[in-house]
Amino acid sequence: MWKPDRYGAQPLYQQIADDLEQRIAYGEFPPGSPLPSERRLAEQLGVNRSTIVQAYAELRSLGIIESRSGSGTRVSRHKWGATPRHTPNWHRYAEGGSFLPNLPFLRRIREALQQDKSLIDFASGELGADLSPVKQINTLFDSSYTEYLGYDNPQGFAPLRETLVTYLSQYRHIHTTESSILITSGSQQSLYLITQCLLAPGDAVAIEDPSYCYSLPMFQSAGLRLFRLPVDRSGARPEDVYSLYKKHRIKMVFLNPNYQNPTGTVLDEARRKKLLDLASELGLPIVEDDPFSLTAYDGSPPRPLKSMDSIGSVLYIGSFSKIAASGLRVGWMVAPNSVVERLADARQQMDFGLSVVPQQVAAQFLKSDYFQPHLSELRMRLLYKRDLLVQALQKHLPDMLSFSIPSGGLHLWCKIKPEVNDGKLLEEAIRQGVIFVPGSVYGSNSGCVRFTFARPQAEQIELGIAKFAASLRTLLG
Repeated sequence: MWKPDRYGAQPLYQQIADDLEQRIAYGEFPPGSPLPSERRLAEQLGVNRSTIVQAYAELRSLGIIESRSGSGTRVSRHKWGATPRHTPNWHRYAEGGSFLPNLPFLRRIREALQQDKSLIDFASGELGADLSPVKQINTLFDSSYTEYLGYDNPQGFAPLRETLVTYLSQYRHIHTTESSILITSGSQQSLYLITQCLLAPGDAVAIEDPSYCYSLPMFQSAGLRLFRLPVDRSGARPEDVYSLYKKHRIKMVFLNPNYQNPTGTVLDEARRKKLLDLASELGLPIVEDDPFSLTAYDGSPPRPLKSMDSIGSVLYIGSFSKIAASGLRVGWMVAPNSVVERLADARQQMDFGLSVVPQQVAAQFLKSDYFQPHLSELRMRLLYKRDLLVQALQKHLPDMLSFSIPSGGLHLWCKIKPEVNDGKLLEEAIRQGVIFVPGSVYGSNSGCVRFTFARPQAEQIELGIAKFAASLRTLLG
């Protein structure tokens, strides 16, 4: 019997819907004939029942099948009658368009987390509830409402931008003005606006390898040509940037220099200076994504490139998500005013601006007496979780993984020493009750793993690694 391909590019439910549509068209299931129950078909195909529910919902949306209480699911009679009624083929529309879907691995991870809430989650790149200042933010929410709740300035809530001027000077040594700050819904929206508004299809850009940017299809959706900047223990190398510029005329460089995602590396100080000199010489913009710096476990964050940028080569992106609460959806970009105005105009066309309330909360939290104690506690707890993860890896996989221990950030990047298939390892790990992100998602070759230790509870970390170790040993026989 036909079975869906778990490692294919298409989601499982779509493969099943396509197979059933074809079998119905060939007459295997005539009009009005019953289809197997969701539970029975799930058992036959070896998938979760929720996957069959999605497949049947897809076919119902096309008018191919119909379900009635007490009668089960049947092939539609009207679709195949003398005067058929045609529903738009929404599947074809969904496959069209220029904006690409998420990578198959990421869709599989999201599906697994939705279906099984008990999975130990080393995949989600955000703070767990125990690391977020929930009580403090709830207190601020109670006092944050304003009489005005209409559309705000397209650049963002003015008091938040004013607060960020002080915050960036005090914590990141970046001196700017509120007119050079754009509030966004997070780092991803900042990157999206840059790729859509400042670059054109066919432009060449340089992205670190491995890099979180490789997991974002928005670059390919924008028609950009991506070229890799290898990352070693000291970050990206300026000579590689120069080589790519000479060979491909790259128009922009995307860097995450502090506690890089996924490797956790920090860009070497000498390389920073060379990169800025090179950018100045070539007139080459650098986009600096800096979400993790304030998590530095020793309390001394590396300075951003932007703080050393004397001529305006760097577009700086920051976020509230990795230091406080991802659910508020507040990020920011520091850029020349002409760029800010261009991107604010584009964003206004999309959503007329962000909600005022979370921006008010973010502004109050950044300047409150809560902020500095929260940072200290966050660093301490992240360090504790990192150490638990390192100890668990050394205990359960002493000779099968190699890694460097990060001094900040939320992630630990590991290389698996034996040859292993990313997809098969992920599926076995899900079966064992743990989930992670395969390294190939970030542009790396198969055989690397990113563990995010900020999301699971401390008591889950060793258990999760024991489950991962069991998965790896099962796969290796």
